[in-house]
Amino acid sequence: MFRLAVTTLRYRTAAFLAIFVAVLLGGALLAAAGGLLETALRLNAPPQRLAAAPIVVAGDPAYHPPNGSGSAPFPERHRVDAALVAKLASTPGVAKAVADRSFPAAVTTAASQPATGQATAGQATAGHPATGQATAGQPTAGQPTAGEPAAGQPAGGATAGAPDPEGGHTKPYGMELAGHGWSAAALTPYELTAGSAPRAGQVVLDRRLVGAAVPGERVTVVVGGEPRGFVLAGVAVAHRQVDVPAVFFADAEVPAGVDAIGVFPADGTSARELADRLELPAGVKAYMGDDRGVAEFQGIATSLPLIIMSGVFGGMVAVVMALVVSATIGLSVRQRRRELALLRASGATPRQVGKMVIAETMVVGVLGLVLGLLCGRLAGNWIFGMLANGGIVPPQLRYDQGPLPFAGAAILTFAVLRITVGFAANRAARIRPIQAVAEAAVPNVALSRIRVIIGLVFVGATVAIALSTPFMGPTNAAAIGGPAGLTGSIAVAILAPLVIQRALVPRITRLVEKRGTSGVLAVINLRVRAVQFGAILIPITIATAIAVGNIYSQTTQQKAAVEAFTSNLAGDVVITGGIPASLTKAAGELPGVTASSELVRSKGWIEQPYDASHTSDAWPLLGLSGPIYKDKVTKGSLDDLTGNTIALPPGTAKRLKVDVGSEIGLRLGDDALVKVKVVALAEGPSGYQSLLLPAQLLAAHTTTGLPSQLVLKTTDKLHLDLSKWPGTTIGGRELLADGLDTGLGVDAWIGYLLAAIAVAYTAIASVNTIAVAVLDRRREFGLQRLTGSTRREVSRMLGLEGLLIAALGLVSGLITAAFTVLPIAMATRGWPIPSGPVWVLIAWVAVVLLLVLPTTAITGRLAMRPKPMDALSSPVG
Repeated sequence: MFRLAVTTLRYRTAAFLAIFVAVLLGGALLAAAGGLLETALRLNAPPQRLAAAPIVVAGDPAYHPPNGSGSAPFPERHRVDAALVAKLASTPGVAKAVADRSFPAAVTTAASQPATGQATAGQATAGHPATGQATAGQPTAGQPTAGEPAAGQPAGGATAGAPDPEGGHTKPYGMELAGHGWSAAALTPYELTAGSAPRAGQVVLDRRLVGAAVPGERVTVVVGGEPRGFVLAGVAVAHRQVDVPAVFFADAEVPAGVDAIGVFPADGTSARELADRLELPAGVKAYMGDDRGVAEFQGIATSLPLIIMSGVFGGMVAVVMALVVSATIGLSVRQRRRELALLRASGATPRQVGKMVIAETMVVGVLGLVLGLLCGRLAGNWIFGMLANGGIVPPQLRYDQGPLPFAGAAILTFAVLRITVGFAANRAARIRPIQAVAEAAVPNVALSRIRVIIGLVFVGATVAIALSTPFMGPTNAAAIGGPAGLTGSIAVAILAPLVIQRALVPRITRLVEKRGTSGVLAVINLRVRAVQFGAILIPITIATAIAVGNIYSQTTQQKAAVEAFTSNLAGDVVITGGIPASLTKAAGELPGVTASSELVRSKGWIEQPYDASHTSDAWPLLGLSGPIYKDKVTKGSLDDLTGNTIALPPGTAKRLKVDVGSEIGLRLGDDALVKVKVVALAEGPSGYQSLLLPAQLLAAHTTTGLPSQLVLKTTDKLHLDLSKWPGTTIGGRELLADGLDTGLGVDAWIGYLLAAIAVAYTAIASVNTIAVAVLDRRREFGLQRLTGSTRREVSRMLGLEGLLIAALGLVSGLITAAFTVLPIAMATRGWPIPSGPVWVLIAWVAVVLLLVLPTTAITGRLAMRPKPMDALSSPVG
């Protein structure tokens, strides 16, 4: 039987190619998902600027709730007590302990001039500023300032939008954490190539920042958002790769606080032994090896986002692959009913027939699996690269994909393949010869009672999920409503023949039948061959439900979150970048400005009294310094929001049993526990409430130490010269969303990756399944041509069939996606109207039609290439 199975492969090229490609793609993507999981578990990030220190002591970058439920990354740099440096230095076995503090610093030119197309005379007109307009001293998108080289060239300053190694996101010009004390140069190490160490009023620059300057000349460095003049004391070069060129200051001029401490063991002392006996306070850890990157690069805090992504990604790949492979194998077996019946009639036992079907499918599947595993590394690197470019993971995180992800992918893919082919082989082996011959002529469309019941169970689950989602909060809406798309797709896959028969309502039938004989035959074929066409319907439905559902769910949630977090702020002019106090004062005194407020965003947790509603998911924190908050204040006044104070949502205050005048303990994004007094109860959008704090209090506990935006309410056009504050931009309210962390980044990428999987599998499964189904009808086409039909009439019939099945797949997929998107829109926006670009839907419809119709036409021509009599006598199909 095995020899017979191998022999049949040459006659079933299209069917087995479909299985081969589906398994290849599934194996590659499962290996990639396994690599993401291994990366999440290892979190290896080789250090750069701290690489010379064998031990790096830093604050735990992950927040652990007091109730022990999960963990969450701190949104800001978790600094340590400066007194710990001296304590570690006096520890036996420690040669020296070197403190490091990173802060925003950027070298600029002494006299920047407006670039071509920028506002003249260093002024921008605000009120309704043009998008992309920039002030003097501020680069436009992709364009450096005068005297500042483009990215990648030797520089006298940092470029706009340069990569941020601290968090993997793009920071505005001048906001990179490039400033350090000179003593921290030993942590890389940096070595002077010219000049001397800096004293007060002096700097040492990385060689990449020097340009044409020489020691003794003056350079301008933006520190704390303010440009300041320094004398270039020296030029230094790093002994290893460092992504962000450093600007070194005298240690006395470094802001207070310690980010990390490099510990150097004394001669004869083992670094590992020393790290184990260091006495460290709670929340502080010692890192060695590649783990030191956790202390250097912010954002490598917890593996939870990547674990969730890899789990959802891998699970969806396995489910979709099982559905597609099952449909393809089932179609291939059904088309061979006559052949299998002859084998049974000639003496083959059911067991032998089943073994033959399993053997031939497994041969092809294993070949596809082997090639898929070979492509797994490429797929993993490609997906991880997209995640790094999208800011989901820091680019310094190393992608680890050892043998375990490949072994897991091989086992899971093999199991999926074996189980699906087992069901098909069991059905083929149990059928009686006479029944097989009859069904080969007129396929049986009736579904078993068990299959119908299972399908209805998934239908019920889909409806139940959709009905419950609107009652969930915006935070949980996606997690609850997302599975509806998958359960609905499974229901359609199980009940596909019935969907095809019952969906062809008389109105549609009459419309198609008006096309003449070709239309009548197309309708008859769809009804009679509902099982075969169901195999084409399944991938289109699944892909449409997953792609459209995930994309529009994410766009709907994202827009709802942005609207919620920005609609409660008044103001028509927004300045972004590091906002120093001098800029706030200057802008607030301009004619036509009726109100102004600095804006700081971060996240935190209420610990005293403990708020169990926000554990691993932090409260959004909003720092304000002026009267721009528009939502209702039910008690107290936001005018009192100064010093160590806070405004709470009324519902939260009631739940925690606190009121105006109460004192609570707030854990901020840098792990500082601050006692704050409740001065007001302020409402916010349902599900998107924020805790309101004074801007200066919150800014002091952020990584940059500066407000990120300045919001102005104006009554007239605003003329503001921003050349004094390089790195700032001015625009309208649309800038309020810049840098806004809605917490949907990982969810969005999961959705987009699943949509990409859906597109890939649709292309493969639809093309291959259509090819298998059409090429199998050679005898039918030959008979039609012998009875008077022309090639053109047969082609028109096939085109109508393809158009109908594509339309039906799109409609069923969109209906399935609606069970996800509409409830999520209800939960997040309050009404069942999703948001997102219409072109996505139009493009998807075009993709499906371009896959189905040309494939049908091409394979139809191939099927009709033999002469009618030759087609009737064909041994296959």
